[in-house]
Order: sequence, then C-alpha cells, then structure tokens
Amino acid sequence: MPARRHLSVLLLVAVAVAGCLTVDPPRIKSVHLVEDAHATLAEFGASGEEPMKLFRREMQKAAGVVIFPEVLKAAFVVGGEGGNGVLLARKDDGTWTYPAFYTMGAGSVGLQIGGQASEIILVLRNKGAVDAVIKNQGKLGGDLEVTVGTIGAGIEGATTTNLGADILVFARSAGVYGGLSLEGAVLARRNDWNEAYYADGATATGIVQQGKYANPKADPLRDALAKF
Repeated sequence: MPARRHLSVLLLVAVAVAGCLTVDPPRIKSVHLVEDAHATLAEFGASGEEPMKLFRREMQKAAGVVIFPEVLKAAFVVGGEGGNGVLLARKDDGTWTYPAFYTMGAGSVGLQIGGQASEIILVLRNKGAVDAVIKNQGKLGGDLEVTVGTIGAGIEGATTTNLGADILVFARSAGVYGGLSLEGAVLARRNDWNEAYYADGATATGIVQQGKYANPKADPLRDALAKF
C-alpha cells in the first residue's frame, strides 16, 4: 500500500473510532471486548430469524470470523462509523485460535443526521480471506482484495448473489437482523490491544497464524465457536 494511502487509512480509522474509546486502559477494554464478542455470537447463534439460520450454516464451514460487538454510527453532515472487534480462525483440527484485535472505521459526507449502533459479524469463508485480513490493512474489497457480500432479508436471492463472496456480512441493528453495507469500511490491526491482552510483541500473525500466544479468558468464546 502506498505511504499516502496507508496514512489516510489509519487516519480514517482513528477518526471513526474516536467516539468509541473510553478512559479504560487497553487491558481492561480488551478483556471486555472478548466477553462482548462471546455474547454477540451467542445472540446470533440463538436467533430464529432467517438471516441467522444462514449464519449458522455458514459458520459450520467458516475459515474464520471477525466479531464486532458494537459499531457506532453517528452523523450530522459528516458521518462516521467505528468499532473494535476480534478475529479468530479455525485450525486444522477444528478448534479455534485465540483472538486478535482489530478496529473498523468508515466515513461519509452528505446531508444526514442520526445515530445507530450495530452488532456485526464477518464470516470469512476461506483461508485466503483470513490471510488477507491478517496480512493487510485497508478497505474491505479494495486494499484487502477480497469480495464482500451482505446478507439481508431476501435470503434466497442474497445467497445466490453472494455465492462466490470471500466474506459475508451479518448484522443486527435496533434488534433487527439483516444486512449492512460495509462498502468503504476500513480494517486495521490493534497491536496495542494485542499486547495488552497477551504480552509485549503480540501481533495478529503471532496470535492467529503462529499460535504463539494464549489467554484463558478467551476460552469461552473459542468453545462457543467450536460448537458450530
């Protein structure tokens, strides 16, 4: 990624998530985020709505998942979205890796006003999608060079349309499960949270691909994923 684009990506993410940050240190926030991710996964898995039936089927064969328990969207002329999440991948033996931390942001300009909070889960359907998220930072479907499909209310049509997508987006906003467009959304690693949750030097590669780090606080989330 060119230096100028790389800088713009990081600036965009920083602006988008600024409103999501609290005064808690990264260690506390990372622990809470993993717990919230577990709760979000449980809610999605238990829902009887049509999008979540497809979610459960996709999770049975997923190569990885990125869970964002809360993505905040606020707008008054200039809009932005932001939230923190965790990436986990399925290992060859069927168990799941420990989580690596990520942030997602997006921005827009227009005549708009309002706010919204969403829970979002990205189902990574193949190993290439997992590798792309770990190795790169940037826009979904652009810099990451993966195809992204959104699942809405029309499941049959959505399934056909997104048949070849590398990543499927499932979301819940205001208690309603459906689709959410992440066009232009930017994913970036949170190495500060990785180090706070594990140890100095912890990276997404070391956590997910190399298995160098572990934290038993994440075992309930890993066990819940294994049940799919």
